[in-house]
Amino acid sequence: MGLYQASFRIRHECPYRELSEQYPDLTIREWYLSDCQVLEITSQETSTENLLDDIEQLGTVLHQNMDESGLHVVMQSCLCALEESIIQRFEDHNCLYQPPTVHRQGWEHYTVIAFDERNIRELYDELDADRDIEVLSKRGLEETHIPHSLLAPVDQLFDGLTDRQLAAIRLALDSGYYEQPRKASVSELAEQTSVARSTYEEHLRKAENKLITNVGQFVRLLLGTQTEDRLGTASSAPSNVVQSD
Repeated sequence: MGLYQASFRIRHECPYRELSEQYPDLTIREWYLSDCQVLEITSQETSTENLLDDIEQLGTVLHQNMDESGLHVVMQSCLCALEESIIQRFEDHNCLYQPPTVHRQGWEHYTVIAFDERNIRELYDELDADRDIEVLSKRGLEETHIPHSLLAPVDQLFDGLTDRQLAAIRLALDSGYYEQPRKASVSELAEQTSVARSTYEEHLRKAENKLITNVGQFVRLLLGTQTEDRLGTASSAPSNVVQSD
């Protein structure tokens, strides 16, 4: 027995598949409330009138803005029947759903927590029978690695990153840029893209800064006040007191 986390994506007929396939740079994040769905729709590049018209067909727009970072829409939609839904199947197999559901390029992305590895295997077998499914990751969660808030959505780690920034950091990871010693330089990475070195480096640095900022909240959540003790800091000492070695 133990805790296991699995992330996977599914392709099947759903209200958002056609829209996410038609606009490949579109991301739809979906939360369930008691009587409705809340959708956050973002796009870094596409902002045509056709897209806006298609989005309005999904429900009631609560917030909309468009600037240099792209389109951002928050809307409310009627709650589709959950009978025989993916969420219901999670519950049937004792798997804890971690929202939001992320729709992108025709795929639905889910993350669940299970209390027995067998639950994940049985869930996968059932979903595989009538849907296209790909497992993205599966790992056991050791007690020391579990954050204080189990439900902290992983999607928050990537909040604010554009597609170009994600692509830049993915290339760096795949090319061994973060290994010791490094297997590629920024110039070598930029040569694999269609942009100038300075442009690629800007995308990479912004991605790194946003990731570190986003992960900071989970580091603080996990360690709490232990950080000061581990580092031997003396934050309680008055700032104007000079302590001798």
